[in-house]
Amino acid sequence: MKRSLLSWTLLFITLLLFAQNTLSINGLNEAKFIYRTAPDSLNAYFTDSFAFNLAYRNFGFGMKFIAELPKYSTEQSELFDELDANRMELGWKEFYATYEKESLTVHAGTTEESFGSGIVFRSFQDLEFDEDHRLESFLVKYNDKLKFKAIYGAIENPTSVGKYDLAYGADLQSPSFMGISLGASANAFRNLTGSQIYSQRDVFGARMSIATGGLDLQAEAALSRLYHQTGIAAKDGKAIYVNGNYSWGAVSIGAAYKQYDAFQYRLHDLPSANHHNETLSDASASGEDEIGYQGFGTIAISQALSLNIDYAEAWNSNKDLQMNDGYAALEWILNGRMLGISYGHIEKLDEHLNTWQQDLIPAVQAGITLFGTPVQLSAEYKVVSKQKHELESEHFEPKVQGDFSLGKLSLSLGAQSQWEEIGEFRDSRYWASMEAKYPIFSHSDLTVFAGKEAGGKVCRNGVCRYVAPFQGLKVELNTRF
Repeated sequence: MKRSLLSWTLLFITLLLFAQNTLSINGLNEAKFIYRTAPDSLNAYFTDSFAFNLAYRNFGFGMKFIAELPKYSTEQSELFDELDANRMELGWKEFYATYEKESLTVHAGTTEESFGSGIVFRSFQDLEFDEDHRLESFLVKYNDKLKFKAIYGAIENPTSVGKYDLAYGADLQSPSFMGISLGASANAFRNLTGSQIYSQRDVFGARMSIATGGLDLQAEAALSRLYHQTGIAAKDGKAIYVNGNYSWGAVSIGAAYKQYDAFQYRLHDLPSANHHNETLSDASASGEDEIGYQGFGTIAISQALSLNIDYAEAWNSNKDLQMNDGYAALEWILNGRMLGISYGHIEKLDEHLNTWQQDLIPAVQAGITLFGTPVQLSAEYKVVSKQKHELESEHFEPKVQGDFSLGKLSLSLGAQSQWEEIGEFRDSRYWASMEAKYPIFSHSDLTVFAGKEAGGKVCRNGVCRYVAPFQGLKVELNTRF
């Protein structure tokens, strides 16, 4: 089957190459070699993904070849004494073909798509957490004043290898009239259960958006019903999310509200409604039982000085889970120079498990020019306090980082530590790292990372992402064509 598919693919490409006057080809190759200083058999591994797409007249075609030799988990605590053959993955993993003409699009194959804001349906890939929630589907879209989408597809079941779940639905959005637009979605999901019977989840959603003057408002509500489970009664769920902001002159204020109840499944994405994108509890999935609000605002004090404030609270229906999230930042930017101070606050309480945690995150950022070289500096002093039953603990996580360029070479130097007592900083854990990025050609970038990092959100050379704890060497080569 794979050989036949590859043969048809090569024939398709050959036919397109005869029409080079209108043929467009582009793609990306990402190669990565990693040596991790860990006592297991997977301390050295290599990954590569080669993707390309062809466009000819109204047709498009794309493929991606992925090699994971071996595939390594993002959970760094997973150590393996021996190399597992099931972790070797090699082959063409993604295919798609499209046809576009004026407002009509027809797509078949690997699909990334969402209905509305994604509360009801979203097919996506999360590279940082190594999660792939993309459908292999047929998708039809009409994108004009009236917008319409219809999709029918399948995705591999997360627990049964080689078996698939189904998802299908449609979405309609009206033209904007006096700044008001309405939308509606209807979806069905068939998921394979442990008893090898497919459950059924029906989801219906409606939304409204208003954009007029300085007002920007979005509101969305959805109802779901999960049934056809052996020995389990039907379960109803709901989701409500409202977000709006209003701007006048130098002031912008906004607010958000969320309410989720029994509304958690794989193919959707619920807004967190807080600055740090935190879940209500680290021990439960978002969407099961969650209510919360958020308020935020920005004030341009002067042409160079601005103030940002954000505060959110969330809880469950019994209020034995509670969370609050705060953030404030004062930023000054003038003539290419920048100075900012910020303060973050995250607090979570779980009365059922009798646990409490609080993170206090003061930080300072600066952008200056030294000897004609732009330099970005940042420092953070995180204080983490925890309580579990009667046991209390506290530790400190200071972190400093500097980003600068030497010609085409971009460098990022960072250091992070963790200690429980201020006087014990010499005996504490330390993480130091260096990342260098250099464009070896106009279309290729070489990146080298060496050192240790504790994990979490990392921003280097203008790119932010979530990373797992790591110690070792990474070499990446990205080539575009």
